[in-house]
Amino acid sequence: MIRIAIPNKGRLHDPTVALLKEAGLPVLQGATRKLFAKTTDPDITFLFARAADIPEYVQDGAADMGITGLDLISETGADVDVVLDLKFGRANLMLAVPDDSPIRSPQDLEGMRVATEFPNVTKQYFKKLGISIEIIKVSGACEMTPHVGIADAIVDISSSGTTLLTNHLKAIENVFSSSVRLIANRKSASEKEKIQYIKTAIGSVLNAKGKRYLMMNVPSDKLDNIKNILPGLAGPTVMKVESDESILAVHAVVDADVIFSTVNKLKDAGASDILVVPIERMIA
Repeated sequence: MIRIAIPNKGRLHDPTVALLKEAGLPVLQGATRKLFAKTTDPDITFLFARAADIPEYVQDGAADMGITGLDLISETGADVDVVLDLKFGRANLMLAVPDDSPIRSPQDLEGMRVATEFPNVTKQYFKKLGISIEIIKVSGACEMTPHVGIADAIVDISSSGTTLLTNHLKAIENVFSSSVRLIANRKSASEKEKIQYIKTAIGSVLNAKGKRYLMMNVPSDKLDNIKNILPGLAGPTVMKVESDESILAVHAVVDADVIFSTVNKLKDAGASDILVVPIERMIA
């Protein structure tokens, strides 16, 4: 039995559930008020937990795997195997001060107070810079602390910077960059084969994102020109068309963001009947 801890709410919950569904592991009976949920594989269950608690759940063996932010993994210092970068939930821990503050750099904070929900990450950051500060640990509303005299600066999570602007704060340094990661208990990873299957399933979805599958018919005398346009992952796949030996079927995987220009180049080079197909999963 494999237990996977996933965020029970917040900004990481919905994209996590969506990714698992794409990987063939939909959350069944998944009301967020429940502690556990099943999936289509009888040997896999989900444990709903606070994102901040997931690293320690996985470290201690309460869950075999988990999905949570790298910032939370680093903050707890949990000894886990970081398996995959899931490439969503990107955010930065920003060092920020009030708009009217004379502070311009981290060095200006020597001897001052910094409020944060991430005291360990913040401590490591300033220690590396050789700057002595007083850390004020808060559990919420961090952005308010400079305005009420609790702190001179904050280190807080920021996805777009909107919260900082709204609260009349300016960012002066990026302390830590984070995204959501798939993690595993070290013992479970070495003993349970299905953990590798889960990694492969989720990884195949990530590999497919931003890719498209192209299929087209190409006159045999135009093949070299088409190959120059379509490098693909390992070169395009070329097959004979049974109904017409002078025509070849060419298939290739290309980046989605170059589809517009690529299709036009292919058409100009002699390709016809061009199909562009989304890829759900791609296993290396």
